[in-house]
Amino acid sequence: MTAYRTIVVGTDGSDSSYVAVDKAASLAGAAGATLVVACAFYPTDDRDVAAAADVLKDEAYQVRGSAPTSEILRVARDRATSAGAKEIVERAIVGEPVESLLDLVKEVQADLLVVGNRGLNTLAGRLLGSVPSDVARKSRSDVLIVHTVR
Repeated sequence: MTAYRTIVVGTDGSDSSYVAVDKAASLAGAAGATLVVACAFYPTDDRDVAAAADVLKDEAYQVRGSAPTSEILRVARDRATSAGAKEIVERAIVGEPVESLLDLVKEVQADLLVVGNRGLNTLAGRLLGSVPSDVARKSRSDVLIVHTVR
């Protein structure tokens, strides 16, 4: 088996996505691989985010543009460093998560894409698709779906 040289992990700032970051960082550290931590987003007007946050409460991070990517990436970098990754690259990408991650994997020629399993077992995930199921189906590289939500 060939060791992974470049690993991409997606995070949206949720606790479960940080579990995927931890796992990817551990793998990257063990393999001496570069870890690319990615956060996809759409810029959104602050008023729209505030209105959605009032309604969505704890799920407000899912609102497009609601998560400050610089803070998400800083937390992810800190966690990745603690988990053993040595070379870490941060990428904030404007766009939809699945296509953004797949484009990034291709751009950096990643050997492995890591995502959490959040959304896989929800009704919306079954009907509309979810990031983990969509990237697993569409990716040309290896995909690791980390059990972050049970």
